[in-house]
Amino acid sequence: MQIAMVGSGYVGLVSGACLADFGHVVTCLDKDEAKIAALRDGRMPIYEPGLAELVAKNVREGRLSFTTDLRAPVAAADAVFIAVGTPSRRGDGHADLSYVHDAAREIAAAVSDYTVVVTKSTVPVGTGDEVERIIRETNPAAEIAVVSNPEFLREGAAINDFKRPDRIVIGTEEPRAREVMQDVYRPLYLNQAPLVFTDRRTSELIKYAANAFLAVKITFINEIADLCEQVGANVQEVARGIGLDNRIGGKFLHAGPGFGGSCFPKDTTALVKTAQDNGVPLRIVETVVAVNDQRKRAMARKVIAACDGSVRGKTIAILGLTFKPNTDDMREAPALAIIQALQDAGATVRATDPEGIEQARPLLGPVTYCTNAYETAEGADALVLVTEWDAYRALDLPRLKAVMAAPVLVDLRNVYPAEEARRHGFRYTGVGRN
Repeated sequence: MQIAMVGSGYVGLVSGACLADFGHVVTCLDKDEAKIAALRDGRMPIYEPGLAELVAKNVREGRLSFTTDLRAPVAAADAVFIAVGTPSRRGDGHADLSYVHDAAREIAAAVSDYTVVVTKSTVPVGTGDEVERIIRETNPAAEIAVVSNPEFLREGAAINDFKRPDRIVIGTEEPRAREVMQDVYRPLYLNQAPLVFTDRRTSELIKYAANAFLAVKITFINEIADLCEQVGANVQEVARGIGLDNRIGGKFLHAGPGFGGSCFPKDTTALVKTAQDNGVPLRIVETVVAVNDQRKRAMARKVIAACDGSVRGKTIAILGLTFKPNTDDMREAPALAIIQALQDAGATVRATDPEGIEQARPLLGPVTYCTNAYETAEGADALVLVTEWDAYRALDLPRLKAVMAAPVLVDLRNVYPAEEARRHGFRYTGVGRN
């Protein structure tokens, strides 16, 4: 099949490369000339394990290409995917759909024969209706069907998620469009990936509901962690105890500094706004948004408490800046709020991250960036583990203690057993553990 992918960011690039690897001929499009030039040179605009190799393989084999010119690839395509950004709109928190609408207008002007236009971007309920209206208004002769096909990719594991999905949700009630989408995902039939066909609006809501539910699980266990600290319980054992119930499951029950990234923060906010606009406030999701925002700065207070109530004039070492491991994404990362709060309290901050330093620089104030954990810890009054990269899971604790000004370890991901840290002379603080 001929596929055009409008948008070569995280979702578009991963999806395009994987579809090409299935054997389809895919053209990834983007208005950013520098990004397209870099992709043609084999340089990725994001860090995602395995992506550079996957892109290089399919470019070499002639199934994947990149361009800024939308017209020819869209005219030749059987399916055109819209995979542009939908960030939170400034001022009101609604999803900014301007890039989606612009893409729809450009696609409308370029389509020729019957074409399925697929919304892969995360969009509020009813966006597909508006995309179809725009295309038909721009080009009344266009023979198109607009389909919803939300993505469920985890940063750091996106290629595996695309190739071995839990489910593929497709929102359309048009038989011809359904056939096209079945052809797009036919290579996954061997993996028995379930295709969930539904109407377009339901498909759009499935994406938001899924992300909101996972955000609820994270926020729930974080609040249970706070209770555990007060009553002398262990949140990790609580999480295991409830997670073994298959009605609950153990995923997303790891207490920590709150969720961040490109999806959960903006999607929960957008869902709340959509619900309010329709007179159906979602109180649980509203609370999740508020609690998560407050939690990040609360983690800074935990660090301050571990430093005997004050960090003024002290040096704090931060391990991990990105919102999760195996990505360079700094969007809504807990480290941003934690570092700002520590600086507000008078601390000097040293930090390191395997992939996120360059993305962090423009987002943070005066921070000393280091190449590894041991350099970061030199002269520090406390070491704070914020993001659980593999590089920080088996640190040489005696070596760290030897270079630090004070042996204080604040483990916001519960990577280290408290007993181990204390055995090596550290004053240890975890999350939800006595």
